[in-house]
Amino acid sequence: MIAAPENLQSVFDRTFAGISQVREAFAPQLTPREVGTIISVATGIAKVSGLPSVGFEELVKFPGDVLGIAFNVDEDEIGVVLLGEYWHLHAGDEVERTGRVMDVAVGDELLGRVIDPLGRPLDGKGQVVTSNRLPIERPAAPIMDRAPVTVPLQTGLTVIDALIPIGRGQRELILGDRQTGKTAIAIATILNQRGENVVCVYCAIGQRASAVAKTIAVLREKGAMDHTIVVVTEGNDPPGLAYIAPYAATSIAEHFMEAGRDVLIVYDDLTQHARAYRELSLLLRRPPGREAFPGDIFYIHSRLLERATHLRPELGGGSLTALPIIETEAQNISAYIPTNLISITDGQIYLSPSLFELGVLPAVDVGRSVSRVGGKAQRAAYRAVAGDLKLAYAQFEELETFARFGARLDEDTRKIIEHGQRIRACLKQSEFAPVSVPGQIAVLLALTAELFDTVPIDQMTDAEHAVQEAAANIPAELTERFNTAEKLSDEDRAAIVQIARNALIRFQPKPESKPQSKAGSEPEAKAGPELQRESTPVAKTEVKPTPKPAPKEQS
Repeated sequence: MIAAPENLQSVFDRTFAGISQVREAFAPQLTPREVGTIISVATGIAKVSGLPSVGFEELVKFPGDVLGIAFNVDEDEIGVVLLGEYWHLHAGDEVERTGRVMDVAVGDELLGRVIDPLGRPLDGKGQVVTSNRLPIERPAAPIMDRAPVTVPLQTGLTVIDALIPIGRGQRELILGDRQTGKTAIAIATILNQRGENVVCVYCAIGQRASAVAKTIAVLREKGAMDHTIVVVTEGNDPPGLAYIAPYAATSIAEHFMEAGRDVLIVYDDLTQHARAYRELSLLLRRPPGREAFPGDIFYIHSRLLERATHLRPELGGGSLTALPIIETEAQNISAYIPTNLISITDGQIYLSPSLFELGVLPAVDVGRSVSRVGGKAQRAAYRAVAGDLKLAYAQFEELETFARFGARLDEDTRKIIEHGQRIRACLKQSEFAPVSVPGQIAVLLALTAELFDTVPIDQMTDAEHAVQEAAANIPAELTERFNTAEKLSDEDRAAIVQIARNALIRFQPKPESKPQSKAGSEPEAKAGPELQRESTPVAKTEVKPTPKPAPKEQS
C-alpha cells in the first residue's frame, strides 16, 4: 500500500516553525574590538595610540596584513616593532589588536624547508601546512625537569671532539674575528649529524643573501637538508624580524625536543641579533648603556640560551644543543657582547686569525677554548688520550714561541717541538670533511704512541689519511666499545696502534738514506746496506793514517 504524499503546506509549516525556534533562541552578542591609530612611523617601528588594553609583546595588526609586536606600553601610546614591509603605512591608519602573542608553525612538515621567522616559505616549494603552533617566547625548562649531559655530540672535527668535546644539551659558543671559519664549524657539525637521528635548525640572522644561499647549497649537496630546517632573515629585512628570528627557531627546535628527539640549533650570529635589538631600543627611546646597548641586552640572550637543555627520561629524554656564534673585533674577546655570551654558555671555541693565516684549519685556539660540560659526556676512548694530547700541544705552543728567537735547543726540546708539529698537522682538516669516530681514535692513539714523529712533516696529510682508511680494519666488536662508557683495555690500544703502525710503514724514512742525504749523492743512497758496510771501513782506514793524501787516492 503506497503512502499518500505529504502535503506541501505541512512541509512549509514545519520548516518555518524550526526557523522561528532558532530565531527566538538566538541572542546577539556584541564583541568589543579595540582599534587604534598610527601616530608616527620610523625605521622598523611605529607609535600607536588608542589601544588602552594592549599587553606587552601582544601582536597588533596593521593595514596590508602587516604584524607588529607591542614593545613599549606607555600610558598614552605604545611603541610597536614592525615585522614586515612598512612603506605603505601612514599616520592615521587603523591598528587592531589580535589578542594573542607571536607564534610560529612547528612540526615534521618543516624538515628540509627554508622559512622566515613568520613561517613564510622562502624556497619556492609552496606554503608550509602544519597542525601545531608554538609561541616564540616560552619559559625555559625548570631545573627539576633537566638531566645531566651524558651523551656526546660528535662534530666530525678531531680538534673539537678530542680537546673541546660537546655534549647533547650543552651550549657551546663559537667566537672569533670575521672570516675565520666560524660558520664552517657549525655547518660541518650539521653535516656530521646525518644518520645520527639528530634534527638540525640553522638560524641565519641578518646574513647576506649570497652567504645564506651558499650555505643552503652546501647542505643540499651533502644531503643534510633532509634533517635540517633553515630559518632566515636577510640583511635588508626589518630589524624586528632579525630580533624574533632566534626565538622562533628555538620554538621550532623545542617541539622536536619535547617529542623525545635530539636537536642541534645554530645561531649565526648573535652579534647581528644584538645590533638589531640595539637599533630597535634606540628608536623606541630606551636609555642606552655600555656601547649604546640597552640594559637588558644580557637578559635577551640568557632567556634564549637557557632553553637549551637535556630533559629527564620521564619527559621524553630529548635534548637541545645550542651553538651560538659571535663575531669579535680585532681579537677582543673582552668586549661587551662576547663576555655576556661567554658567561651564559657552557664553554667557548675560539678561532684565531693568526692560525687561520698560517693555514691551520679549523683555526681553533686550544689554549683559549674550553668545554665545561662536554668532558663528562666525552667517550672513554677519547678521554684516555685527550689529556696527554692537550698537555703536549700546550707545551709545544709555548716552546714554539721561544724557539722563534733563534735560541739553541737541546734534544728534549727539539723532540717536543717536532711532536707538537705532528699534533698540529693531525688536527688540521679539510672543509666539510668530517672524520668518523674510529678514524679519529686511530689517529689520536698513533699520536700518543709517537708513531708520526718519524714521518716527514710534508707527508703528514697523506699519512693521516692512511691511518683513517686503515681504521676501517678495526674489528667490529672493538668499534662498538667506542660508543660505550667502557675504557679501552691495553690489548685494545695495542691492536689499534698496530693497525696504525702498519699503515705508516710506507711513510717511514729509510735508515740508510740519512747519511747519504747529507752528502747529496742520490745514486749512493740507493746502494744496498752491504755495499755501505764495505765502503765505510775502507774510508776510515784510508783517512786516519794519512788524512791529506786520501783525496789523491780517491781521485
